[in-house]
Amino acid sequence: MKEQVFEFLEKEKIPYDVTEHEPVYTMEDMERVGLDKLGTLCKNLFIRDAKGKSYFLITASNDTTINLKELGEKLGAGKVSFASAERLQQYLGVTAGCVSPFGVLNDAEHKVEVIFDQKLQGEKRLGVHPNEHDATVWISFSDLQKVLKKTGSSVRILKL
Repeated sequence: MKEQVFEFLEKEKIPYDVTEHEPVYTMEDMERVGLDKLGTLCKNLFIRDAKGKSYFLITASNDTTINLKELGEKLGAGKVSFASAERLQQYLGVTAGCVSPFGVLNDAEHKVEVIFDQKLQGEKRLGVHPNEHDATVWISFSDLQKVLKKTGSSVRILKL
């Protein structure tokens, strides 16, 4: 899986760095292994609307508090909740703990809309999983946007 991400970045000539590490499942795990000292870590949430018709991948800095009720309103989606592990696998091809903007590389039908917190704009070194939780890819916000544009994914930037 992460090889697919690295191959895509190299093929598209998008600059990145990688830090290999023990598997991490939470933001606390990432901080424990010192990743928070290397750049801005991102947390990623995969959510859906109440009817299961709209799916969103939310990417925000690790210190951003996200209120799902308010988020649903900002998205214009009404009530939202976390999507199931089955839907996570179906739409992004990843398992829990590996949610990442790079998951859209597996979303051939473009069913998932990516939402970035506006605080990430201009960041030079964002840390996100390469669809596996034993490595962190460091990439600029603008280059991450290039990745998503090349995949044809729908992207919005909101104040979370």
